[in-house]
Amino acid sequence: MKPTQFYPVIQTPDVGATARFYQTNFGFSPVFTSDWYIHLQSDTDPGVNLAILDGSHETIPEGARGTTCHMLLNFEVEDARAEYDRLSALGLEVVKPLCDEDFGQRHFILKDPNGVLIDVITPIAPSPAFAAQYNAEALPG
Repeated sequence: MKPTQFYPVIQTPDVGATARFYQTNFGFSPVFTSDWYIHLQSDTDPGVNLAILDGSHETIPEGARGTTCHMLLNFEVEDARAEYDRLSALGLEVVKPLCDEDFGQRHFILKDPNGVLIDVITPIAPSPAFAAQYNAEALPG
């Protein structure tokens, strides 16, 4: 397989509200809009995409309609602290406050209107123990 694009699709009962959440708070704009599906693209990077799908739509196999699996979306940003301040001030539900992790991340986690977890991350230098687990070319910080 040679993928030409990869993006997550969030199943939800409220396509419009979910799309607006990502447009308002994360800088996405719609590139396709229907009543059951909205395809969003980052305003700053056209390679970053997210789709919102009505969870009861007939394109979803019957046994999976309306179901939600646990999902975590990672947004890597230049300054997680600044995003934490901005998104917290907007009243978004933060479920893990901003912190530095020994494995090489400064991050926080919040929830979207569907309960999907959103991890906002800035890579930082890991502790020596975790640094030893990275390939040299992938070592952050």
